[in-house]
Amino acid sequence: MHPSRFYINGQWVAPLAFRMADVINPATEKPIAQVALASAGDVDRAVVAARAAFPAYSLTSVAQRVDLLRAIMAKMEPRLDEMAAAMTADMGAPAGFSRNVQAQSGYDHIAAMVEVLKEFRFEEMRGTTLISREAIGVCGLITPWNWPINQIACKVAPALAAGCTMVLKPSEIAPLSALIFADIMHEAGVPPGVFNMVNGDGPGAGAAMAGHPDIDMVSFTGSTRAGIEVAKRAADSVKRVAQELGGNSPNVILDDADLQKAVHDGVVYCLSNSGQSCNSPARMLVPHNRMYEAADIARAAALSQRVGDPMDAATDLGPVVSATHFAKIQRMIEAGIAGGARLVTGGPGRPEGLAKGYYVRPTIFSHVNMSMAIARNEIFGPVVSLIGYKDEDEAVSIANDTEFGLAACVQSGNLERARRLARRLRAGWIEINGPAGDVFAPFGGYKQSGNGREYGEFGLLEFLELKAMVGYGE
Repeated sequence: MHPSRFYINGQWVAPLAFRMADVINPATEKPIAQVALASAGDVDRAVVAARAAFPAYSLTSVAQRVDLLRAIMAKMEPRLDEMAAAMTADMGAPAGFSRNVQAQSGYDHIAAMVEVLKEFRFEEMRGTTLISREAIGVCGLITPWNWPINQIACKVAPALAAGCTMVLKPSEIAPLSALIFADIMHEAGVPPGVFNMVNGDGPGAGAAMAGHPDIDMVSFTGSTRAGIEVAKRAADSVKRVAQELGGNSPNVILDDADLQKAVHDGVVYCLSNSGQSCNSPARMLVPHNRMYEAADIARAAALSQRVGDPMDAATDLGPVVSATHFAKIQRMIEAGIAGGARLVTGGPGRPEGLAKGYYVRPTIFSHVNMSMAIARNEIFGPVVSLIGYKDEDEAVSIANDTEFGLAACVQSGNLERARRLARRLRAGWIEINGPAGDVFAPFGGYKQSGNGREYGEFGLLEFLELKAMVGYGE
């Protein structure tokens, strides 16, 4: 790895001016590396390289791009353990989760894009008009710390498949796996300038990318607040902006569901990755008359999750990513107590026996209503709020009563009933009767959860411009 350098035009190069940031291990609270932070000048160097590489790369054949993605997969597979270890070190995910979920998901997105690309039609005739889908150009890719390789892969893979060139800015909080990914791109033979990477923070590198006149598109994953700033800066050059932003997802458990299974599985799902997932179903909706029963099940589920050293194979939940994020979650837990919610388990402070590290007690609140801060805000930590409802109509109203619309879950003993209710939810990704992954399904949200979609064919379409050549045929 080269944490003090940037990958530009096929080479690891020194920053124009050295400005370094510590990378902190959230389990020990100690620095484990220093990463260079890019200036606007460094971003410009990367954009110039991507712009120069675009004409040739955009004209490569589908077969050539398929071969390139396969070459990346071949170099990535033997380094998945290394990437997982990096994510455990810099963002705190337990080792098994880092390898089997975090790192594997990145590989799976690239594999899925190979299958999509082999079948994708870039051109079609409609009457005498040729409809062509062409690479949008130079893309700025800004990725978060909570799913580092997953989000890198689901942006880089479709950009490459479309024929775009790119500048990637991973999160400076958890950059180590991205450095390995850049090495993999180099080893796989990605042509110079096609893939470039600069580390940096949002106000510096991110802002420079969003406003750069020679970047044709920005694909951003992060908070809604930061997404708004990206969109504002991008507006001056009228570039396309695709965003996957915040969430406050409901998990609607209907009265005919297996309550034991639905609540237990919903809690475990929400707590995974220490609750640091944008689609985490933190608002659990249960019938009013079963609130206490659901709370008891939720408490047992939370207590079943072992919090501790992410290097320990027995650990289910590691620390949250940073001191700043730890403090934010603590404030939200305290707001839940002050706001009148019933604290079922957990609460402020670290779990017993963990005096160091950004560890949060898995916390369950019951008797929550939508006037409370913990129901209205994205906590982004291991906190679940149980909200009661009287009937399906009220459940739908509560589920949709949010400025976000990224994801939702529905649990029912009657599949057709679950399907009907899922159609009424204003969210882009609905999971019916349990968490289910699909790297070919479109992932993205309604309302302030963003615009555009990622994964599979739908992710590829975001990186393509549509051209009509009228009179092309006879």
